[in-house]
Amino acid sequence: MWRKVEVPGHLRALDRPFPAEDRGRTARPARSYRWFIADTLTRLAAQAGATIDLEPRYGFVGKITFPAGRTSYFHAQMLDLNPLGSSELASDKDFAAYFLARAGYPVIEGRPFYGAKLGRMLGSDQNIDAAYRYARSLGWPVIVKPNSSSQGRGVAKVSTRANFYRAARAIHRDNKVLLVQRFISGRDYRLVVLDDAVISAYERLPLSVVGDGRSTIRQLFDRKQREFVRAGRDTTLDGRDFRIEMHLREQRLRWGSVLPPGTATALLANKNLSTGGDAVEALDTIHPGFVGLAVAITAEMGLRLCGVDLLLPSGSLADPPADYAVIEINAAPGLDNYASSGAAQAARVDDLYLAVFKALRRR
Repeated sequence: MWRKVEVPGHLRALDRPFPAEDRGRTARPARSYRWFIADTLTRLAAQAGATIDLEPRYGFVGKITFPAGRTSYFHAQMLDLNPLGSSELASDKDFAAYFLARAGYPVIEGRPFYGAKLGRMLGSDQNIDAAYRYARSLGWPVIVKPNSSSQGRGVAKVSTRANFYRAARAIHRDNKVLLVQRFISGRDYRLVVLDDAVISAYERLPLSVVGDGRSTIRQLFDRKQREFVRAGRDTTLDGRDFRIEMHLREQRLRWGSVLPPGTATALLANKNLSTGGDAVEALDTIHPGFVGLAVAITAEMGLRLCGVDLLLPSGSLADPPADYAVIEINAAPGLDNYASSGAAQAARVDDLYLAVFKALRRR
């Protein structure tokens, strides 16, 4: 029987009706990212010989208890696997890149720049104008992204002064630190590591539509969203995202453009599944060298569970590691969209979380 708990003052913001996007989720979608781990662990707990005690109001925070009495906690995507310091470092793209480079791993060239308030606090002149000058020194296009965000939020490829300032100001509205990076063309891969094994590996493709010779890009975009809903994929595409219009214009296209039959066009430069990208399975063909590389990066950064994002300017994961760069690492890799991409992927994610139970049991 649940007892009534007085909510502390600093947490009372949680004790309000769900925001619009969360209402009506008494029966939550199985693959909604906020509840994905809670739903998955609850479903697999008996198989793993554990019990789950979920906080009842919101349902994405819980306690795992094993038969011998060992306990562990989770909060949304955060599990009791990775040390706090290493997890915090992984969430800061610039700091993580520094230590990866110090350890001898190639990273993408880039620098951090500060919002006005943080710049004043630090006494730094590395502001948005300095960021623009640095972008010009790298040569167009460049990548701009928030330093401490995830799921592709705010990431943009820009090729002009106007687009640079528009994207940078949008980032600074919600983020204190902006990263400007050299753009490198290539294939983008996510490898998920648990201890000494790569549990999943896939190529990430950007949000794209394929023409039929009749429909406008807007109509194809709306159709894509309906496909996500039918597939149970918890990804909401935002047709008001200025980055889409910006990316289309760089391809000399508009929302009203009609693509020839079979012609694909990317709507965003970033390739995150959370922003509508697609996954192409790569685990069955991955070269052992890349397995060892991802495991070594994870260990070097003090993590047990880690998403390692790699950019390959040439070749694929099936080839021996040669020309590659580490894009970033993630101490709480989201697997909800990957799991919704097919039955085989869903089974692999279940296997990963069964392995997580074992890892938590012996930690």
